Amino acid sequence: MKPIIVAIDGYSSCGKSTVAKALAKYAGYTYVDTGAMYRATALYVYRQLGDGALDKEAILSMLENIHIGFVKTAEGQHVTLNGEDVESLIRTLEIGNMASQISTIKEVRAFLVAQQQAMGQNKGIVMDGRDIGTVVFPQAELKLFLTAAPEVRAERRFLELQAKGETPVLEDVLADVNDRDYRDTHRAESPLRQAEDAVVVDNSNMTREKQMEYIIEVFKGRCATV
Repeated sequence: MKPIIVAIDGYSSCGKSTVAKALAKYAGYTYVDTGAMYRATALYVYRQLGDGALDKEAILSMLENIHIGFVKTAEGQHVTLNGEDVESLIRTLEIGNMASQISTIKEVRAFLVAQQQAMGQNKGIVMDGRDIGTVVFPQAELKLFLTAAPEVRAERRFLELQAKGETPVLEDVLADVNDRDYRDTHRAESPLRQAEDAVVVDNSNMTREKQMEYIIEVFKGRCATV
């Protein structure tokens, strides 16, 4: 079968990365976590500016110094920032929130979208994010849009943070989920939206196993028609 591009979009804490990694492994495709790219960029900005008000001009002057890559490890694929493995550092609530903020900057998005499009030139790729099927790869042969109730997503994120040794407050996590949803869907540049030809997967009440069974069947069906 000819390789295709799989674009996976959706809300935060919907399990996009988990689905993308599993599908890429099943298909033998390359997986690209675009959210990690924004988080790595946010980490660089945080290290330079701290957590105060974001200075757009200062951020834009930093872009040429930001080099993002991916490396395979025993635990899977990790993101690197200027050669440093920052996988664990970018998964905090603080960096996630900053990533959501800098993603509203047009020039930051253009900087990372160009890199993402270059990664998909040879197809055989699974990429997840917020605007993959609408902006990065509107020509993708398969587009998936993952969603779930905010309360379900907050509970998942809460448990993830606890597992990392953090002490989150569920109400705060839910507030953060709702805030990120609003920013993602209302930003001027490439807002989160469902592509018209996307397959919607609401996993609020689905196990990971059932979700992957369904998605793999959709993938096989699409590959058979291209």
